[in-house]
Amino acid sequence: MKRITLHVLNNLENYICQFLLVTFVVILFAQIVLRNLFSYSLAWGDELATYAFVWFAYLGAVYAAKMAAHNRVTFQFKFLPKWVETFCLLLTDVIWIAFNAVFIYLSYDFVFNKMNLFWKSQTLGVPMKYFYLILPIAFLAMTFRIIQNDYLKYVKKVNLVDPETEEVEKMKRSNPTDDSHNSKQER
Repeated sequence: MKRITLHVLNNLENYICQFLLVTFVVILFAQIVLRNLFSYSLAWGDELATYAFVWFAYLGAVYAAKMAAHNRVTFQFKFLPKWVETFCLLLTDVIWIAFNAVFIYLSYDFVFNKMNLFWKSQTLGVPMKYFYLILPIAFLAMTFRIIQNDYLKYVKKVNLVDPETEEVEKMKRSNPTDDSHNSKQER
């Protein structure tokens, strides 16, 4: 039971993103069908789909941080000593965490201190505070995932590889190219 709970918590962003993706695709599909076939639409459909997409985008960024899949320019490190690469990567993570901390503070202040509880969404009637709550949640979760990855990389010495690099390596292993074979085919 404990193992299942840890697995769910470790993949929570993934599960929520999948749910949100299905939600907004189904709502938009229903809107298209209803408008074209029945000349009717759900008044709240577009608004809910929009908010589901916004939450999906922010939680997708958290999931990308977890997978170490955010874009980074690291080619220049191939020409430098390993310790320089490690130092620079840690420094960029510290800067990223500092940015997130500022954004967490500002978004928390906005959502809980500056937003009026009476500001409601136009068609759903839900207080906007609940939709904007994704800001501090996402940046807090992203900070947690950055720290978690740094711990795994630098303390536990786990080699974290982003999914794209992993797929490229799999493709290279499954399709070995032989230059002599390719040159014969070109002739």
